[in-house]
Amino acid sequence: MTTALTDLAAALGGPAWLAERRMAAAEEAAAAPMPSASQEVWRYSPIDDLDIERYTAAPAPAERGGALTPLADVDRAALVVVRDGAVVRLDIEAAAAAQGLTVTVLDGEAVSPEFLGASIGEADAFTLRNDALASAPIVVRVPRNVVVEQPIVVVHEVTVTGSMTFPRLLVEAAQSSELTVLDITTSPDVEALVAPVVELHAAANATLRHQSIQDHGPRVWQIGMTGARIEQDARVVAATVALGGAYARIRTDSKVVGQNGRADLLAAYFGGADQIHDFRTLQDHHAPRTTSELLFKGAVTDTARSVYSGLIRIRHGAVGTAAFQTNRNLVLGDGAHADSVPNLEIEENDVKCSHASAVGPVDEDQLYYLEARGVPTDVAERLIVLGFFDDVIDRMPVKELRDLLRLAVATKLDQRTS
Repeated sequence: MTTALTDLAAALGGPAWLAERRMAAAEEAAAAPMPSASQEVWRYSPIDDLDIERYTAAPAPAERGGALTPLADVDRAALVVVRDGAVVRLDIEAAAAAQGLTVTVLDGEAVSPEFLGASIGEADAFTLRNDALASAPIVVRVPRNVVVEQPIVVVHEVTVTGSMTFPRLLVEAAQSSELTVLDITTSPDVEALVAPVVELHAAANATLRHQSIQDHGPRVWQIGMTGARIEQDARVVAATVALGGAYARIRTDSKVVGQNGRADLLAAYFGGADQIHDFRTLQDHHAPRTTSELLFKGAVTDTARSVYSGLIRIRHGAVGTAAFQTNRNLVLGDGAHADSVPNLEIEENDVKCSHASAVGPVDEDQLYYLEARGVPTDVAERLIVLGFFDDVIDRMPVKELRDLLRLAVATKLDQRTS
């Protein structure tokens, strides 16, 4: 396996520093054990069912054109489409380019060591493979004091059955800048493994919003990692929408290292059929008077499952920190199931922290209230579920997509079989 990984990494080419980094990661990945459900961080997951040897590197795409997912149909400052690990489209609006916005492939430029990998916590078999095999890492940078009004849209498409791909996205918002990135992973009904890594760095007084949407076909496994590093007076909004996939996992780590930094973590997810959506989060506070707020809301029906496990960590010295964690789950079928495990680890006294979780069916009192006023039961339930998601959808960074997300929730309700 070592030879196979190093051969794949060597074939990617690129500047010497990147080739060396890829080879080192390939060797480390080959030596690293695959995760197991016996490990706490993988508890409740079906990771033991994954046979990574079934997947091979995706071949180069046959065409550069093709229809764009409706999710990307928004006013935008730039668009990147990566298909099966190769960039097939990269456009930057002239006005955004004039401001200094850059969107490039990592092969073409060096990245400061303190940026690359700085947002990622402890590496595992998947993040190491991403380090070794990410064939088209996308780097988005906005310079100091620049506000880019429209989002940068990055689309990663998987079209080849039996393939494995490793999307990589690095976003750097310089001091006092503002930027929004819409990050979409999508595929038709193919069998594939996707292991994306996203790194977000907000320098002092910057505002960086990242909205990811996972819309894979029903046989795709996606195991992803998002890491955010937040400096003094900076803010990161990391929002996730999960709709597709067979097993879709995202680990989101927010590292607040500067005084008065803030992290907002949002997620909306809906699982039907036998889907599994798996979320792991870390709100990691290093500096005084920092803030984080997490709101994750999901629903499961049929025999679908969801998992949420999150940790608020307040490190010694992070006095005056406020950190909040809320996870709510609707269980809409007798065969569906949701696990919710919030955790706190606090090393300071002068802090405000709370966590809350709930798992249950549609509220009977709400249902009765609507039924008593002549609303049919199925319509009443639909209204309640849509209302359940409303507050988290209203906070999603890309406003143009909010109605489309509500429609996606309604569609998932209509598709359920129980």
